[in-house]
Amino acid sequence: MITIYDIAKKANVSPMTVSRVINNSGKISEKTRKKVEEVIEELNYIPNNAARSLILKESKILSLIITDITNPFYTKVARGAEDKAKQMGYRLLLSNSDESLEKETEYVKMLLSAGVDGVLIAPSGDESKKNLRTLIKHKIPFVLIDREIPEIDCDLVLGDNYQGTRKLIEHLIDEGHSRIALINGPSNVSTARARERAFIETLQLAGIKPNKKLLANLSFMQNDAYPLIKKMMSLPDDERPTAIFAANNFIAIDTIKSLRELNIHVPKDIAIVCFDDPDPIPDFNPFLTVASQPAYNFGYIGIQLLIERIEGNGPKEKQKVILPPQVLVRKSSIKCSK
Repeated sequence: MITIYDIAKKANVSPMTVSRVINNSGKISEKTRKKVEEVIEELNYIPNNAARSLILKESKILSLIITDITNPFYTKVARGAEDKAKQMGYRLLLSNSDESLEKETEYVKMLLSAGVDGVLIAPSGDESKKNLRTLIKHKIPFVLIDREIPEIDCDLVLGDNYQGTRKLIEHLIDEGHSRIALINGPSNVSTARARERAFIETLQLAGIKPNKKLLANLSFMQNDAYPLIKKMMSLPDDERPTAIFAANNFIAIDTIKSLRELNIHVPKDIAIVCFDDPDPIPDFNPFLTVASQPAYNFGYIGIQLLIERIEGNGPKEKQKVILPPQVLVRKSSIKCSK
């Protein structure tokens, strides 16, 4: 493998001179530059990007850390991020934390070692604060997508979790439902807290008292929802839910599967709505009533903000972009007959 030392020896110059020619930096006579360039072409030298990044203090590599690549929402986020990165002349490294703080921490350490220019991250939860402070300590620019972290001042691209949830619950209320269950994600995730707050406040504004027996938490990943659903559907008739709000697409699908095991049919016996839209799945989509988020834009805009921060082209103040979801009413939510 040809190195800058081989070029320096053949051109009878120092390795530093070769480096300056390659990176177009420093003062070099036109005669010396031409001689080095001729040797580079003769030896068919290909620059080592890692070495180049050490000199320029930039790698043109960005990192995207998401929580679950199997979730269609994050798959689309990744596509948007990749498209924008490529458009701006950057490469993108993808990491999947599986909603695990430990795994996220490992990736952050790896990315620091790799010398990435910046990080676009959907944090695993509030505990991710320590990883973000590590990035701040090492002066690595980052942008948060989908989830925010208390006490961390940074650029954000978020969905309007409150309004999306509110519209879905208002839809169920308009259809005659008052016994509505919430199957939410973990409380240490900002999106889950926002959706729960909207859920409770919307019920209260309609004069409906939330029933604690109808509030539950699962992981935002694929779950075994059966024990929880069985417990809810075993409540007395005057407490049993006639509708369920699932806080994300995986929870909704696992809920419907569990109801089927109990021989409870959607929408005949119970209505279902959910936040986020799953990919087309037989019997589920376009079956589910959803608050569909523009997932591609989360990644695309997030990378744009990140590059602006890296290159110093953005505003001094941190930016917060809120992307509204689109509520799509489908067959899974019908007028309550109970």
